[in-house]
Amino acid sequence: MNAKFELLAKGLGVGRPPSGWVAIVDMPVLVLVGVTGVGKSTAVDALRARMGGISLLPNRRKLADLLVIPAVQGWDGDPPAVVTDRRRRFDYTGRYRQRYPGGLAHAFSRLVLQKHAAASGSGVLNVFDGLRGADEVTFAAQSLPLARFAVLHAPDGVRVERLVQRQDAFDQVGENTGGRFCWEEMSEGRDIFTRAEQTHLSALVSRGEVDGAELAAKVAIVAAERRNYDPHAAVEILRAAAPDRTVVVDTTTHAPAEVAAKLERLAAG
Repeated sequence: MNAKFELLAKGLGVGRPPSGWVAIVDMPVLVLVGVTGVGKSTAVDALRARMGGISLLPNRRKLADLLVIPAVQGWDGDPPAVVTDRRRRFDYTGRYRQRYPGGLAHAFSRLVLQKHAAASGSGVLNVFDGLRGADEVTFAAQSLPLARFAVLHAPDGVRVERLVQRQDAFDQVGENTGGRFCWEEMSEGRDIFTRAEQTHLSALVSRGEVDGAELAAKVAIVAAERRNYDPHAAVEILRAAAPDRTVVVDTTTHAPAEVAAKLERLAAG
């Protein structure tokens, strides 16, 4: 790592680590792998309750805001600006991945942390949320030799429901459906959902459990993410490249406590 050190935020930088700092590539870390709505935050909460000693590293969203999006804006000659639309963020991260095949994993591998900000004591676990897709996990498996990878999975229909339920202000796209929901108008999303999933999600609107425009936005997020990241390819790559450092968990068939137990065993090696 020969690049000049640059401070990004308190205790966080990129480049050659100065005295008292440590490169992320030299740290043991539990990397959560999975697309939006698979249950990563729930897994972290359950892991905290089980273990206690957890250090959460700057997450994917933070890295995109600090490193990835400003870099792409700079390539375009634009000043740094906040981007909230999820699909626009996918576009930015996709362009970064075109130049740096590791995408967010490349950005993550550049990080250096001040030692007091990094977990270093016995029994303390560094956790990063997270990576997704084939390109990112390929890069990470090669570049993060001390990392262990927890791949969380859930069907697309379940992911949409979870996005609706969690009411996160971050889950927004520039979608204007006039308050209605119609699969025929969802050219981006209808092909990735089974007929049963479509019927089930449509019924949420019919029963008044969710506004049509909100459901359309969540479907658009899941569809855009699937265009950019293949979760199944990520699983196969990690199973081949880092089989002893990887666990795959379906969060629809495992309770949060069970997921946390699997992650704890993985981290313990």
